[in-house]
Amino acid sequence: MFHSPRGAWPINGGCDFLIDPDRSATETAIFWRPELVASVLLLEAAPAVYRTARRLEQLDLTHATLHMRPGGEGAIVLADPVGDHYLVVGAIGPAQPLAVLLPLDDSFHIRAEAALRFQRRLFGRAAGSLPRALALTPRHRVRLVRMVRALDGRYLGASYREIAGVLFDMPSQSATEWKTSPIRAQTIRLVKDAQKMTRGGYLRLLARR
Repeated sequence: MFHSPRGAWPINGGCDFLIDPDRSATETAIFWRPELVASVLLLEAAPAVYRTARRLEQLDLTHATLHMRPGGEGAIVLADPVGDHYLVVGAIGPAQPLAVLLPLDDSFHIRAEAALRFQRRLFGRAAGSLPRALALTPRHRVRLVRMVRALDGRYLGASYREIAGVLFDMPSQSATEWKTSPIRAQTIRLVKDAQKMTRGGYLRLLARR
């Protein structure tokens, strides 16, 4: 974990990282920024008048992964059998009442559902399923896998027909039949959609928009 002293500028062109960027994806948990992924919740100190609000010290961190910085800021991955909770925590004292910040953006409804899951967990109840908007259907998963494979094939110089032959149970077709084949059109769409993903489209997938 890299960090600079609070209030100090990083030196030599460096910058702060919550997770060491030199570690591979298999060595550390992936933690997306809350403005990109609606299921990542921002925890802040609630106004003092909310005396009955739960405190950070009441959060069971037995099965949590902590990525904390000096001063108490950082992130928490709270394990849950149905779907983990991802929390970004400000400089909150353990005895301060907690609040969840819900920006009024296009993903507000997803953030609210994620907040309700976390609230149930914090109150000692089963959190429940992930918001439906965040759950990939089996069909969507299959398509995403095909997109990755199709793009890999294209980058390796494979033709659309060669890619289709690997991805689909394609009947024997003449060159003329292939030009008007729905499988050809589907293969081309897979490649183009995958290319859009690599140019930032994956952010819409993360936000489920």
